Amino acid sequence: MPSVMVIGASRGIGLELARQYADAGWRVHATTRSLARPGKLGDLAGEVSLYSLDVCSDADIAALAEALAGMPIDVLIHSAGVIGSRGAGDEETRTQTFRINTEAPILTATALLENVAASDQKKIALISSVQGSGRPRVGSEYLYGDSKGLLNAKFRELEPQWRARGITSVALHPGYVRTDMTGMMASISPKKSVRGIRAVMDDLRLEDGGRFVDYKGKTVSW
Repeated sequence: MPSVMVIGASRGIGLELARQYADAGWRVHATTRSLARPGKLGDLAGEVSLYSLDVCSDADIAALAEALAGMPIDVLIHSAGVIGSRGAGDEETRTQTFRINTEAPILTATALLENVAASDQKKIALISSVQGSGRPRVGSEYLYGDSKGLLNAKFRELEPQWRARGITSVALHPGYVRTDMTGMMASISPKKSVRGIRAVMDDLRLEDGGRFVDYKGKTVSW
């Protein structure tokens, strides 16, 4: 049975990823900030294991890696993210947004790299955004785009090291998806986005590593 780890699975795209993979017969590992209040994630049927994770906590990331020690993970998808602020935001908002959107995906993927390397499929997707294209920019006041642009830059630095371990990893734009974060005004349903993401992950080959693609598999500009 193949396995998937979904980071940030309590709502939105992450919840739909956990649901669809579970329905497809995968062993699902999924994180939520509160095991006591997992919401709809706690109602999923199938081989679903839940883990507590605040991606802003180094201790939580280390504890997750310890809990999964020796357990292969075929596909790791880091979906956790925040909109942050429509503008530049205050210092606290900026710090939190860059921690969640930029640093956490890299730190979490690195902490679980041995699990992915030990699996059959060896695939990682960091959920990014087309709004990070061409960013970060000097003097910018677009916090969300800049945080995703910096994630893309950090991913491109590390990806060759991951590829050397036989791991295929991509930055992935899920489309403009109707979620709590987008205000439910977006054009694409979580179901449609996740069907596309799963197809992209299924088709990934090692030579695809290091790409920035959308949920249809099309190349997105850095």
